[in-house]
Amino acid sequence: MIPTQIKINHYDFESSLFENLSANHFAKDLWPLVYILSDQETKIAYIGETTDTYSRMGTHLKHYKKSKLTSVHLIASEKFNKSATLDIESNLIKYMSGDNVYQLLNGNLGLANHNYYQKKEVYWEIFNTIWDQLRSEGITKHSIEHIGNSDLFKYSPYKSLTTEQRNSLLQILESLATRKFENTIVEGGAGTGKTILATFLFKMLSSELSDFSFRGFGTEEDNFVELVNQVKKRFPKPKMALVVPMSSFRTTLKKVFKNIKGLNANMVISPAEVRKGKYDILMVDESHRLRRRVNLGTYFGAFDKTCETLNLDKYSCSELDWVTMQSLNTILFYDEGQSIKPSDVKKEAFCKLKSNKNTLILKLKSQFRAMGGNAYVDFIDSLLNCKLHYSQNNFNSTEYEFILFESLEEMFSQIKKRNNESGLSRLIAGYSWEWISNKNPELLDIEIDGIHLKWNGTSSDWINSKNSINEVGCIHTTQGYDLNYAGIIFGNEISYDPIKKEIIIREENYFDKNGKQSVESKEELKTFIVNIYKTIMLRGIKGTYVYVCDPQLRKYFESFIPKYENNSGELEILIPQDKIIPYENSIPLYNLKVAAGNFGKHQTVEETKWIKLPKNVKPSTDLFACQVIGESMNKIIPHGSICLFRKYLGGSRNGQIVLVESTDFQDQDLGSCYTIKEYESKKFQDKNGWKHHKILLKPQSYDTSYNTIELKNDELSRFRVVGVFEKVIDTSISNLIY
Repeated sequence: MIPTQIKINHYDFESSLFENLSANHFAKDLWPLVYILSDQETKIAYIGETTDTYSRMGTHLKHYKKSKLTSVHLIASEKFNKSATLDIESNLIKYMSGDNVYQLLNGNLGLANHNYYQKKEVYWEIFNTIWDQLRSEGITKHSIEHIGNSDLFKYSPYKSLTTEQRNSLLQILESLATRKFENTIVEGGAGTGKTILATFLFKMLSSELSDFSFRGFGTEEDNFVELVNQVKKRFPKPKMALVVPMSSFRTTLKKVFKNIKGLNANMVISPAEVRKGKYDILMVDESHRLRRRVNLGTYFGAFDKTCETLNLDKYSCSELDWVTMQSLNTILFYDEGQSIKPSDVKKEAFCKLKSNKNTLILKLKSQFRAMGGNAYVDFIDSLLNCKLHYSQNNFNSTEYEFILFESLEEMFSQIKKRNNESGLSRLIAGYSWEWISNKNPELLDIEIDGIHLKWNGTSSDWINSKNSINEVGCIHTTQGYDLNYAGIIFGNEISYDPIKKEIIIREENYFDKNGKQSVESKEELKTFIVNIYKTIMLRGIKGTYVYVCDPQLRKYFESFIPKYENNSGELEILIPQDKIIPYENSIPLYNLKVAAGNFGKHQTVEETKWIKLPKNVKPSTDLFACQVIGESMNKIIPHGSICLFRKYLGGSRNGQIVLVESTDFQDQDLGSCYTIKEYESKKFQDKNGWKHHKILLKPQSYDTSYNTIELKNDELSRFRVVGVFEKVIDTSISNLIY
C-alpha cells in the first residue's frame, strides 16, 4: 500500500463546509470514509465514519457539543470499504485516546472484534500510513508502539469487548436495571480483562446516550440500548466511584481517568474514602486486595476512623463491608489466586457474600494479557501446585517466550535487550531480600552470584519510573500492571521437596514482615507465597524469563521449562570471501564513518565486508547493514548493534527510523555526516502542491542530552534519506568495525 492512495483533506468545520466538499469525490459520491472533528485550542475531538458525509456533517453541525469544534479531516481511499472504515475508526479512537493530545467526545468504541478480507495484510498498514500522516500534521503525536505500551492505552475504556465480556456486561446492566441483585462478583484470573471491563462499564454509565455507539454489540444491540436506558432512568446522574485498594495501581488509574473526557481522577478512590457518603454504584477493582484489621502498620489509624464513622466494629469488619454498606450496587472484580497477604480480606468473606441470594456471580476465563493464552496460565498453575507429570513435554509456544536461565546475568541482559526492542520489560522477584535501600539509597538489596541489584526505588507507578529497568520490582509494585517481558527471580524463600514432590517454603528467607506476621499456619503462608509467584508469572504479555535461586526448585523447573541457549559465542556474522554470494546468502555491511558516497553504488566483494543474510529475510539488492554506534536511539537500537536497512526508494517516511546523509551536520556519536533517527516531516500546501516546511530527525534515547535535528530551508536540499530501518540483527558484536 503506497501512501498516495490515502487522501486526508482538511476543512474548516462551519456552514461553508458543504460548498468545499463539492470538490471531494469521496464525500460527493457516498464513499465510505473516516473523519476527525477537532478543535486546536480546546484539544477536543470526535472520530467517526460514514458513507453519507453531507448528512453526517449536517447532523454534527447542529449538535450542541460537536458544533463547537472547528476543523474536520476527511480520510478516504479507493481501497476503503465499510468493514475497513469501521476498523480504522476503531483504531483511531483507541490510539488517539492513548496518544493523549486530544480528549475524545466519543462515548465509547462499541465495535466488536471482527475479521474481514485483508485486515492484517493490507489495512493495518493503511492505518499506520494514516497515523504517520496525522503525526505530520500535528493531529497525533506519539508512535503506535509508544502508545501501545502506555497505561492510558492499556486501561482505556475505548476497547472492543469480547463475547465473554459483553455477556458479563449485559448481565451487570440487567442487574442494575431490574434491581434483582445488590452485589455482583466478577471472578477472573490475572489477565482476563477485569480492569478493562470495569473502565468500559464506568465510561458507559458516565456517557450521554447520544455519544455512545452500540453497533458493536451485534444482535444484542437493541437489548443493550434498552438496558442502558433503564439504568439511566434509575440513575440519571449516578454517583459512582472505582475503588482500587493498592495505592500504586490507584495512582495509575487516576491518571487514566484524568485524561478521558467525561471522567476525572476523583472518580478513582481508596477504600477509606467511601466513608464520605453513599453511592449508587461502587466498582472495586482488584477486590482480593481489600483489607481487614491485620498487619496494617501506619494504616491502623485510618482504618479505625473509618469503622467509627460507619459505626462498625473495627475488629470484625473489613473494607469489603465498607463498600457493600456504602453502595446500593457493588460490583467486585475478584481473583482468589491473587490474595497475597494476611491483611487481605479472607476468602471465606467472599464465599459468604457469594452465597447470598442478592449476589450475582460472573466469570471471565479467556486470557488477554499473556500471548501464551489459557494454556500458559494453566501450565503455571500446575507447575506451582506440582500437578505436572515428568512424562509431559516442556511448555513450548510459538506465540510466547518462556525460558529458564541458569545465569541471572544472562537473564538481566536479555530483559534489557527486550526493553530496548519492545519497552516495558522488567525484573521482578519474590520477597527474599530485605529492603535496606529504602533507608539508605546508597545500599544494594539483592546479591546473587556476584550480581548486585536494588529493589524498586519508588512504590508509586514503579514500572513507568525512570530507573526501573535497572531495579527489581516486587509484588506490591507490579500487581495489576502489564509488561511485555517479565524476568522473574525465584528467591530462597521457596524450594522443592523431591521426596514429597511438593513446593516447600523457607520462612526464615521471607522478608515481607507484614506478609507473614499473623499468618495462622505454614500452609497459609505457602498459599500466599505461591499466589505471589503465580501473579508475577502472569505479568508478561510476550514472554516470561525465569531464574531460580534454590537448587532443588531449579532442578524441578528444569524438567518443564525450556532452557536458555546462548548462541552468541558461536555466531559468525562475517562471511569468508570465498563463501560470499552477494544478495543471495549475504548483504553488505557498511562502516558509517567511511561510507560517504558508497550507498547505492555497486560494491565489489573485495571492497566490502559481507554478513549472513538474516533468517526469514527475503534476499534483495535493496538490503544492507550498518553498525549503530552511540546511545541516541537506545530505546530501540542498543549501542553497537548491527542493524538491517532497506534502501529508500520513495514513499512516506514519517514515524519511521531512517539513515540520513547530510553535509550540514555531524553526528555526535558517529563523527560523520550520517545519522540514524526517527523521521518527521512538517509540510505546507501552496498552489504547486505539498512541500516540506521542515524535517525533524528525532532521537529515541533514555539519555535526554540528545537533541532533535531540525532541517529547514536550504538545508532540505542538502540531505537525503539513504535507508529505512528494518530491525536489529545482532547486539553482541560491540567491536566488529570500530
